[in-house]
Amino acid sequence: MAMCKTFSSVSFFFLLYVIGFVSVSADAAVKRYQFDIQVKNVSRLCHAKPIVTVNGMFPGPTIYAREGDRVLINVTNHAQYNMSIHWHGLKQLRNGWADGPAYITQCPIQSGRSYTYDFNVTGQRGTLWWHAHIFWLRATVYGAIVIMPKQGTPFPFPQPYRETNIILGEWWNNDVEEIVKQGNKLGLPPNTSDAHTINGKPGPLFPCSEKHTFAMEVEQGKTYLLRIINAALNDELFFAVAGHNMTVVEIDAVYTKPFTTQAILIAPGQTTNVLVQANRAPGRYFMAARPFMDAPLTVDNKTATAILQYKGVPNTVVPILPQLPFPNDTAFALSYNAKLRSLNSPLYAANVPLKVDRHLFYTIGLGINQCATCLNGTQLTASLNNITFVMPRIGLLQAHYFNIKGVFTTDFPDRPPKPFNYTGAPLTANLGTTLGTRLSKIAFNSTVELVLQDTNLLTVESHPFHLHGYNFFVVGTGIGNFDPAKDPAKYNLIDPPERNTVGVPTGGWTAIRFRADNPGVWFMHCHLELHTGWGLKTAFVVENGKGPNQSILPPPNDLPPC
Repeated sequence: MAMCKTFSSVSFFFLLYVIGFVSVSADAAVKRYQFDIQVKNVSRLCHAKPIVTVNGMFPGPTIYAREGDRVLINVTNHAQYNMSIHWHGLKQLRNGWADGPAYITQCPIQSGRSYTYDFNVTGQRGTLWWHAHIFWLRATVYGAIVIMPKQGTPFPFPQPYRETNIILGEWWNNDVEEIVKQGNKLGLPPNTSDAHTINGKPGPLFPCSEKHTFAMEVEQGKTYLLRIINAALNDELFFAVAGHNMTVVEIDAVYTKPFTTQAILIAPGQTTNVLVQANRAPGRYFMAARPFMDAPLTVDNKTATAILQYKGVPNTVVPILPQLPFPNDTAFALSYNAKLRSLNSPLYAANVPLKVDRHLFYTIGLGINQCATCLNGTQLTASLNNITFVMPRIGLLQAHYFNIKGVFTTDFPDRPPKPFNYTGAPLTANLGTTLGTRLSKIAFNSTVELVLQDTNLLTVESHPFHLHGYNFFVVGTGIGNFDPAKDPAKYNLIDPPERNTVGVPTGGWTAIRFRADNPGVWFMHCHLELHTGWGLKTAFVVENGKGPNQSILPPPNDLPPC
């Protein structure tokens, strides 16, 4: 019965959504949402606990909009924690005030206060998502954003019969904020999660989870669009559907050249749209997700499952499990990512910057700093170019816009202080880092190439990096040390994948390019919450241009006070 309930609610909301859009004109509409941040008791894995939610829902409500719409989301905070929400992947042109990361573009919404995020959806369509952007609260405060193309514009792939959101997450039996505090006291990573989830549910491979299983009903011969989101805090995930191939058609709300695969790899922060044809013998088939980790580190390696159920098949039929890649299958990860290409059609061109004004080279490192309050006197930390980012006490965007001195400096180095063999033998000496709120200033409309280089400081590891306010083109990637003399010759400058979040491979590098045409202060950070908390982050100050529509918009009247 749980399956029927889940399916019918998904269908009902999708139907309402379609009807809603049939009734409006082709002109841009205004979409309004009310987000009440409230604590609710939720039970999973035989454990009940209070969690922070939006509108009592876990995951939270889906934001539906159409390209060109204006969206107003009033967030009222009834919880004991400060709150801010990030609309992940929305470019927020000239409008960083609506971006959401706490102490970067705004001070958080305090308990008992409200703030309206007011933004336009310009030149974007596809699957994005929203999540809390303060502490580790995004463990439960997250949901999907579905942006339909403009009225009368079809998808550049076969129209699906129906669509479903598949949001991958993590679950801790204990209070996540307490677990993090405990880890910080020790100067060590907090405990890994107790389960992964699909739409908030771990599936029947976990105790007390028969009723906590997401299921979608399909009809023989029909094609379905799965909008897959990795909302996990710390794990890259493989995802597959037993017995069914998937055709990848979009990543991070950008259309791709379609290709068929048995499994996908999706890093925290990323989205992937796939088409699935219900063309197998009627039955029940598991959809499954479990982590990819090709470094010697501990992860929650348990498998979350949901059920794809053909219409008319009884619930007594035991589902079949898919063949997921092995947890350390580097070869699959590299070959899968190499297949991702922008559609680059006349309608959806890949405008890759061919000339570069500014070359940046950032090393990603783990480290150990002294810590007087930690039990063993030291704490694990993380850095870019050996700088561990220190969060300010007021929003960086306010400090920039109002020219408030002493909040940050713009001397973040374009390259590391000392070149070394970044991916050689593990480096275990001199692991201290420099602390600072140091940003990089970028001229308006300049073209930027950033090479992100993993290092073997303590250990190599894969890092998904997210840039706020922009999409970027992933022009190159490789294993080992980036070679500026040889590697750029291998770049794809024709149809590279365009994303907002990219995985830097374990012991390797990734090169991205973008045009700095969105003025403001834009956060860039590892989307592993553990590493973000340790300081693996920075921000770009993109200067105003000289034209009338090339400056940061004034702040809204209800911007939360600091």
